[in-house]
Amino acid sequence: MIQLLYTLLVGEGFVVLLLILKNPMRKLVTMCLDRIKRGRGPVVVKTLVGVLFVLMVASLHSIFKIHRRSDEFGSITPTDQVLVSRLMLEASLMGFCIFLTLMIDRMHHYIRELRMMRKTIEPLKMQSRSSEEWKNGGSTVSELEKEISSLKEKVNHLEAVAEAKDKDAKAAEANALAMKKQSEGFLLEYDRLLEDNQNLRSQLESFERKSSFSDAKKNS
Repeated sequence: MIQLLYTLLVGEGFVVLLLILKNPMRKLVTMCLDRIKRGRGPVVVKTLVGVLFVLMVASLHSIFKIHRRSDEFGSITPTDQVLVSRLMLEASLMGFCIFLTLMIDRMHHYIRELRMMRKTIEPLKMQSRSSEEWKNGGSTVSELEKEISSLKEKVNHLEAVAEAKDKDAKAAEANALAMKKQSEGFLLEYDRLLEDNQNLRSQLESFERKSSFSDAKKNS
């Protein structure tokens, strides 16, 4: 389960990087996301995200039950410690996978809107430029001046909207880099937990050997 979550997390992080950086693969990834969002794709993605969310809530509930049981008995066993560590790691990975899925969806939405804005701005700019050339050529019609002014206002408005979308994209890029750093920290934490798990298992085996030895001694 943990290996599958790490694979999913790394894959989503790679998709986020492709969407952030300007590269030849960016257009291909955007086209793939466009196709995924058609037909039954959104339903499948929402179902997978829902399953991950339910599993994360179940893991958190199990952690709460273990802590409540340890509070009742006054101590927590080494086995419960290993189980709590594993459940915490799984819940964290599932939470990051859900977060990256939402980030990919928002980034794809912003990229598509920016592309549509640019397609809308280009004809307006060309129309405004041709109108200005016509005016400079000797046309003094007041209606033409009003049309130029209106087109300039539309262009300024669309450029302001595009700048706002660029800011959102940069904020998403910063969040993606932060998530990458956190995922690297979780990889280190996972290695530490594996080492702790091995030590705890060794302690348990030693404790079981001592217990079996003492039982055998009593029976003799």
